[in-house]
Amino acid sequence: MDVDCGSYLQNHTKKAVQQKKLDVAQIDRALHNLFAVRMRLGLFDGDPTKRPFGNIGADQVCSQDHQDLALDAARDGIVLLKNSARLLPLPKSKTISLAVIGPNANSAAMLIGNYAGPPCKTITPLQGLQGYVNNAIYHPGCNAVNCTSANFDEAVAIAKKVDYVVLVMGLDQTQEKEELDRTSLQLPGKQQQLITSVARAAKKPVVLVLLSGGPVDITWAKYDSKIGGILWAGYPGEAGGLAVAEIIFGDHNPGGRVPITWYPQDFTKIPMTDMRMRPQPSSGYPGRTYRFYKGPKVYEFGYGLSYSAHSYEFASVSNDKLDFSLSSSVDKVENSDSAAGYRLVSELGEELCKAKSFSVTVGVRNHGDMAGKHSVLLFVRQEKPRNGNPVKQLVGFSSVKINGGEKAEVQFVLNPCEHFSSGNEDGLMVLEEGSHVLLVGDVEYPIHVAF
Repeated sequence: MDVDCGSYLQNHTKKAVQQKKLDVAQIDRALHNLFAVRMRLGLFDGDPTKRPFGNIGADQVCSQDHQDLALDAARDGIVLLKNSARLLPLPKSKTISLAVIGPNANSAAMLIGNYAGPPCKTITPLQGLQGYVNNAIYHPGCNAVNCTSANFDEAVAIAKKVDYVVLVMGLDQTQEKEELDRTSLQLPGKQQQLITSVARAAKKPVVLVLLSGGPVDITWAKYDSKIGGILWAGYPGEAGGLAVAEIIFGDHNPGGRVPITWYPQDFTKIPMTDMRMRPQPSSGYPGRTYRFYKGPKVYEFGYGLSYSAHSYEFASVSNDKLDFSLSSSVDKVENSDSAAGYRLVSELGEELCKAKSFSVTVGVRNHGDMAGKHSVLLFVRQEKPRNGNPVKQLVGFSSVKINGGEKAEVQFVLNPCEHFSSGNEDGLMVLEEGSHVLLVGDVEYPIHVAF
């Protein structure tokens, strides 16, 4: 870590060096990184205001290129979680009527999240949707995001009158931020009750847009037939409202993926101070993260839908038999709970590990009509994992834009010592022999490691 925003390093670094718990070289590395940036900015070359970056103002920060980048980032980050009966995208028709309901629908501050400077300009979800349906009807539904009170009657009455309803719900900085942790994974207050009431009253299945930094247990919405589409937008930034509207009305094909496991509400019964990664069946502990968690999920890591169907194939794998038997004098160690052996990655050495690297080319086809950016996630797992091994682990990812009906290829270079290894009980990285499996989507490819 190069920067400590608090006082921990200031108070404890000297003693850590004296006790030989911290190498001075690590401090030098951090200082080099910090001061190199300051030097590049010209902060040691006299008056900073006379240097190239000394007078950056709104004209530079809010350039059209930067605003376009903010919109692209919002588009790419939004995840389509549900699209029953291809409800989305909604039709772009001048005769369509639309209601936009929810406490997050017209809040500019909610778009930004923690640690953000003032935006150049903001477009709320309501404003973005009004760009498609000018006379869209708006109602906040709740008194605030905490939704301690909700106007069910008015929201339901509006929902009954229009062709489509978009509910913009979720969290904001009054519910989650640094030094304000949530104790629940459910929507706050009466939000769920409002959503289900409006959904039951609407003419067609509704669209639910969630704005939140962390996951929310919406299992009930996932299986509610009256909720036809669900989008998770995170805190999408200044152009987030426009990006949401573009996806809802089909001017952008969603391709975002869930970056964390969405746990159910019951997961909050596990103390956050219990940081064990691996599950312990004897005590009912389910583990943590997509690599080890074996309990129920609302949505798994890497999940995300698109308006296009995609298929994969392993176009080429340069080496599917990784033989270390003649490459090292290091003896393999037998696992206590399986017939397979392993070697410590540290003993194999960086040079040998690099020499055994191989390339994987994945073909991906867009079977839809819309072009879109698609994220290819490459995982690996052991064919017969022993106790304590990851369920699977991400070893590569890449985003590629593919036109409708076309195909693209993505190449990955894998280092077996880095990508096929896992931690043992002593906290050391080991490479195990036997069959490993590459996975992308529902397609698998076997790789064999021998010692």
